[in-house]
Amino acid sequence: MPGELLVKPTSAMQIDPAAGGKNDINLYLISEDDAQFEQDILRDPYGMRPWLQYIEFKVKNGTIQEQVFVYERACKEFPRSYKLWKAYLDLRRKHVTGLNPARYEQEYDKVNDCFERALVLLNKMPRIWTDYLEFLMKQCKVTKTRRTFDRALRALPITQHNRIWALYIPFANTASGETAVRIWRRYMQVHPEDAEEFIELLLNLGHYNEAARKYIEILDNPRFKSKALKSHFQLWSELCDLLVNHAKEVKGIPVERIIRSGIIKFSDQKGKLWTSLATYWITTGDFERARDAFEEGVTSVMTVRDFTQIFDSYVEFEESVIGTLMEAAAERTAEGMFDEDADDDLDIRMMRFEQLMDRRPFLLNDVLLRQNPNNVTEWEKRVALWGANKQEVVNTYTNAIAAVNPKKAVGEFFQLWANYAKFYEKGGDLRNARIIMEKAVKVPFKTVQELAEMWINWADLELRNENFDRAMEIMAKATQAPKKSTVDFFDEKIPPQQRVHKSWKMWSYYVDMVESVGTLDDTRKVYERIFELRIATPQTVVNYANLLEENKYFEDSFKVYERGLDLFSYPVAFELWNLYLTKAVNRRMDIERLRDLFEQAIDGVPPKFAKPLYLMYGNLEEERGLARHAMRIYERATRAVSDENRFEMFNFYITKSASNFGLTSTRPIYERAIEALPDKEAKEMCLKFAEMERRLGEIDRARAIYGHASQFCDPRTNPEFWTKWEKFEVQHGNEDTFKEMLRVKRSVQAQYNTDVNFIASQALARGQGQKKPAEQEGSEKRDSMEALEREARVPAGFVAASTGPQAGSVKKVEEPPAAANPDAIDLDAMEE
Repeated sequence: MPGELLVKPTSAMQIDPAAGGKNDINLYLISEDDAQFEQDILRDPYGMRPWLQYIEFKVKNGTIQEQVFVYERACKEFPRSYKLWKAYLDLRRKHVTGLNPARYEQEYDKVNDCFERALVLLNKMPRIWTDYLEFLMKQCKVTKTRRTFDRALRALPITQHNRIWALYIPFANTASGETAVRIWRRYMQVHPEDAEEFIELLLNLGHYNEAARKYIEILDNPRFKSKALKSHFQLWSELCDLLVNHAKEVKGIPVERIIRSGIIKFSDQKGKLWTSLATYWITTGDFERARDAFEEGVTSVMTVRDFTQIFDSYVEFEESVIGTLMEAAAERTAEGMFDEDADDDLDIRMMRFEQLMDRRPFLLNDVLLRQNPNNVTEWEKRVALWGANKQEVVNTYTNAIAAVNPKKAVGEFFQLWANYAKFYEKGGDLRNARIIMEKAVKVPFKTVQELAEMWINWADLELRNENFDRAMEIMAKATQAPKKSTVDFFDEKIPPQQRVHKSWKMWSYYVDMVESVGTLDDTRKVYERIFELRIATPQTVVNYANLLEENKYFEDSFKVYERGLDLFSYPVAFELWNLYLTKAVNRRMDIERLRDLFEQAIDGVPPKFAKPLYLMYGNLEEERGLARHAMRIYERATRAVSDENRFEMFNFYITKSASNFGLTSTRPIYERAIEALPDKEAKEMCLKFAEMERRLGEIDRARAIYGHASQFCDPRTNPEFWTKWEKFEVQHGNEDTFKEMLRVKRSVQAQYNTDVNFIASQALARGQGQKKPAEQEGSEKRDSMEALEREARVPAGFVAASTGPQAGSVKKVEEPPAAANPDAIDLDAMEE
């Protein structure tokens, strides 16, 4: 057994008094190989080196007994040598490693004694302590280990305590119970940053009261930083959960005050905290205080989310209480017992629960109004919730008017006043309705439009009750203003009451009302006032003119149009001119006067609005004036209209000239159109011009026109033009003219081939369209060039076939063709 091999110092050596106090070594532990080392020790009794060499030799060659024997002697000679004791203690620990501490308790105690003897003089060496403590933690001696930890902490300086605590805390967690709590309390004094681990230990051990106090301590410490990276709110929430879930175990802590402070501090978590407070009272059995907490919560929170959370918990609480009482009542009924007080309590709670459910819409509306008391829509909803309860409706309207800031109102604040007045109106109390309206028009609304709506609603109230004169007086008062108002309608710095007289909506309503219930003179005065204030709109001008026209004041109606034209520019003026000129023409005014009006209308008219006015002017001259005057107007129109309308205007001009003065009169028009129009439209005009000359038999003129138009037509992009010219030459030309046409065609194509801009545009067009393979495109170009070259080399007497199986082929005229070609030129017939 290992224990039997160990030799204590007292049995391994004897003290010989005659030797002057020197040791007499037991010879049975010393072999012949040790003689040299023994001699070295005797020669140098105070030297460490001989002992270390002796120990090294024994470690390699000696038994465990011999090693212990030498270590004991060396440690006795040098009791303060850390190096000797460390090596000796490591040897003794290693020797018992693997043995069961409970079965070989004596062997472990021997090693413990060695540590104790070492610590007599080496108690400032932390490594000795840590090795000893680790060795003790393997043994089942909690008390001895705890006391040794305490001795280590007392012996070592505080700077070395961390090495001890690193072992002490795991030992405490393993020991658990009151021992762990006491050890952790001491540890908290030097390491408060680990409070979260201490709290976790307390919770696991059921020390909820102390855990709560520790939470409070770290929450009150602004310098505390969570090692688990928990926020202040997370720690606070954990405290609340602890207080609520273990309410009966927590004593001496002001739970309600803590939770209420959190409600104030964490405004975005009010729903959860109010529910926690009520749950705390439920856990403690105080149901009435829980109900008070729920009530205070639902009447103070500011968000719908918090309200929903509290209200749902409130309802669940009431349902659970009622359910419990109903179960108890059912049990009493089954047992044949009767408790009148319990039944009354159940009825009261049922009524209270029904009332709570009925209050939900009102409570929710309160939440939204607390969020924003200027929300007009929510005030209207609250009025609707009261239904037929007149007293509460009046109170709600009164509170709303007092609470809403007109400048910050969300919604139509004027509608709240109007509905308030309508409430009294429906009840037949016009006096109070008028008082409300009179107060409402003095309110500093956010916009002029709201104030105008308020005046209109007041007038509507009087009209509904058939007080027409009073309604007109109200609108006259609303629109009252100085003769010459210089107020800027859009200046927000000026109160709405000073700008409302320029509100078009209010004047429009006033005009309609006066027109309906007043006289024509009253209506005209209102319209005139609108024009004086310069707030008339195009619709105002039209309405006023139509009113005068209906009452046979035609000249006054025309004057209104003229005043409107002074107020408005294009494009509004274009619509007014259309109406004015149409009515003037229908009125059959004097032609000279009409001409003056038309001249005023077309003077300075933008090009895009010119066409209808010129057509109307020309039509007037055609019907009531002179045709040549009409032609001059159409000619002016071709210059005045916009580019997109010019081609159409020229066509119209040509048509009118041809119908009035014959086809020959259109020649100068065609010529000017070709000069004025862009290339694409000029080409179309040339084709029409040429066709007209052809019908007149002017073949040379037509050919010259085709020649002029050819400069606009690339043969590759406008083949239809060249087809028409070719047909023309086949029908009316000869060999020379046909060849001249081909020459012009080649010349034009060559011109477009060298035109950089045209080439770029063609390349872009090809890129946007369907792309052909490069070889096919090159082949098509070569074929077209070869065809032109063959046409150029045709000798006299040969012409290119216009149609046939192969385009570009040439044939002799004298030989009979295989198939008749209707487009071929018959030279014999031409010579005859």
